[in-house]
Amino acid sequence: MKVLILLLVVFLGVSIILGAGSSRRNNLHLVSDLDLQRYMGKWYEIARTDNRFERNMEHVEAVYRMLPNGHIEVINSGVDSRTGKSRKAIGKAHAGKVAGRLRVSFFWIFYSDYDILELGKDYEWALVGGSSQKYLWILSRTPQLPQPTLDTILHLARQRGYDTSKLIFDNWPAENPEPQKSNAAIAK
Repeated sequence: MKVLILLLVVFLGVSIILGAGSSRRNNLHLVSDLDLQRYMGKWYEIARTDNRFERNMEHVEAVYRMLPNGHIEVINSGVDSRTGKSRKAIGKAHAGKVAGRLRVSFFWIFYSDYDILELGKDYEWALVGGSSQKYLWILSRTPQLPQPTLDTILHLARQRGYDTSKLIFDNWPAENPEPQKSNAAIAK
């Protein structure tokens, strides 16, 4: 009888844990009409939640490149803020079974979910999550986003239950304006 009760308690515990995880997954709406070719290219990390694999990193960029076999090469790079040294990680990805989800690996056969939660209409920004709400990234095609756009993205993240107060914002230098012509060049 004790064994039966123990098995029942274990079964219920596992069911609750699995149910909680699948509940989030079932309510997770991803970008269903993702065009992977348009998503390829260079992205700047605007903000992220803290994670061990990017700790102390700044000026983080990600480059996605479609390979002939249909897989995706992922190159993440940035600068270690403590040492000033550049760091780079090369990984691979492929489309997941769910539209809007990639499966990404930087280490051998271990893959993680890369969920594209929201996307600018011209693929100019992306809100990306992981397999749990402890992972969140705001990416942009440029090092800065206009404040109204950033405010919209933060609002979308909060609507999805993310705590945006925990985001770490990258400190990208301001983009240099287009060089102005000298008066002598204008006179010619």
